Amino acid sequence: MLLEDILAGCKKAGKPSISFEFFPPKTDKGEENLWQCIQELTPLHPSFVSVTYGAGGTTQDRTLRIVERIKKETTLEPMAHLTCVGSTQDDLAKLLNQYKASDMRNILALRGDAPEGQDGFQAVEGGFAYATDLVKFVRQQQGFSIAVATYPEGHPESKGGVGDDLKYLKMKQDAGAIAAITQYFFDNEHYYQFREQAEKMGITIPILPGIMPIANYEQIVRFSKMCGASIPEWLHEQMSPIQDNLDAVKQLGIEIATKQCQGLIANDAAGVHIYALNKSEASLAICKNL
Repeated sequence: MLLEDILAGCKKAGKPSISFEFFPPKTDKGEENLWQCIQELTPLHPSFVSVTYGAGGTTQDRTLRIVERIKKETTLEPMAHLTCVGSTQDDLAKLLNQYKASDMRNILALRGDAPEGQDGFQAVEGGFAYATDLVKFVRQQQGFSIAVATYPEGHPESKGGVGDDLKYLKMKQDAGAIAAITQYFFDNEHYYQFREQAEKMGITIPILPGIMPIANYEQIVRFSKMCGASIPEWLHEQMSPIQDNLDAVKQLGIEIATKQCQGLIANDAAGVHIYALNKSEASLAICKNL
């Protein structure tokens, strides 16, 4: 089912979309863990599930294999991440044809991060430099429903902050995107302000907030510095004293994410997109709480 139909069905039923994000493991054991996670989350009947590329687009083949298996062996609707990294237009067209042949029509179109060791993003010859161009290209292939990424606190590479992200999101919508998924954030006010500004700019597509349940506080602090997500002082005050107790961190992370989701849904967010990190415990607990 196409993403626009999924989201329209949720809206008609008066229910928020609930979705999960997975990543392609690099080992057989990791893949076993992923499939166990998928089996445990399937009874929640998520609206869709997305599967990322690895850093720098390094797991394209695994992404394809995993979404194909999800489509064939489960009742879940997969969404494949697609990036500009290291791919020509011919490469992208070939991959999209493979997705179409497997009846997978939902794509999350991203520019992608530069491969490790490369100084900034560089498009390959015959490829794309911007997500907007990728959205246009996927749209031209016909039959796909396209989601995009956006940053309520501004992309870390953006010189113009949130204003640039709003401008680019409008361009992506005009190019054919039908929904956006945000980078994670911990202060809902960032999302509310971003959504309000987006509406003023004529952005009408659903903006699904990304939710990151904290399981390891030190890792989250490091990753947040790289991706531009701020750590509120109240969260730091709660997490710092227990950061060496991973069980306590997980439980507090679930509690914080639950309250965050409750607030977003109460304030008319179209849904929530939970970064499951190939583990089911937090996602199961949050959905049970909701």
